[in-house]
Amino acid sequence: MARRVQKIVLVLSGILLSVGLASAAQDVAGSKDPSLFTRMPGWYISQYEENEFGSYEFTGKNGEKVSAEGHKLIISYTWAGTTKKPSSLQVIRNYQNAIKKIGGSIIYQRGDDFTTLKSMKDGRETWAEIASEVDAGWGGYILTIIQKNVMVQEVTANAAAMKSSIKTEGHVAIYGINFDTNKSEIKPESDAAIAEIAKLLKQDAMLKLYVVGHTDNVGNLSANMKLSQSRAEAVKTTLVAKHGIPAARLSSFGVGPYCPVSTNLTEEGRAKNRRVELVQQ
Repeated sequence: MARRVQKIVLVLSGILLSVGLASAAQDVAGSKDPSLFTRMPGWYISQYEENEFGSYEFTGKNGEKVSAEGHKLIISYTWAGTTKKPSSLQVIRNYQNAIKKIGGSIIYQRGDDFTTLKSMKDGRETWAEIASEVDAGWGGYILTIIQKNVMVQEVTANAAAMKSSIKTEGHVAIYGINFDTNKSEIKPESDAAIAEIAKLLKQDAMLKLYVVGHTDNVGNLSANMKLSQSRAEAVKTTLVAKHGIPAARLSSFGVGPYCPVSTNLTEEGRAKNRRVELVQQ
């Protein structure tokens, strides 16, 4: 009788254990694989974080940190125990092969359990990092992806803030004025920032400004000098033609990469260096 009860208990325990495993091996609610990659067979998503706009520091080809901003995904994958468990190196190689098939590249690899990947698809730059602890630790791997894009500009410097900065420092950097790469046509999302500059000028009829264009140091110096000049001129032209500011109150200049406010070794730093500044005459 005791043996029969023990057998029933073991059977029930096995059923409960299998049910527990099946339940645990389900993706967390609201999670999904990224569009760029499929997952390793027999794995499920145990943690999932998605942000419309975030930043992450990836490891570059020489081991340096490369900051990227854009749509951010962090996905933790855990082995479900229903297939043969791969090694960390197998996980890394699978993702490396996948990125190469779509024309991407392997930027960095450390040992058998860490790699940085990069791709260009549909005009968008995507960075990915795979950190595997399949061979040790908790036994899963983490995929971090940044699909670079421009953040929707929801807050722009207002006229009052510009006035204060010019009064105390003699100049102000405007980061709400955007251009396409290597072009000087002002993008529509820049309207709010330019309207605030016009407001500043209309509030003080005596104020005269230098409109100064700045670039990062990527590319040819001569081209960057011309680009910064044409961008500054585009801002001046818009203020005159669209907002009725007298041309005599504005002078445009381009200084290219000569006056950086941050390092040009990271994307974040280069983004800060690409700007338009207003300088009091």
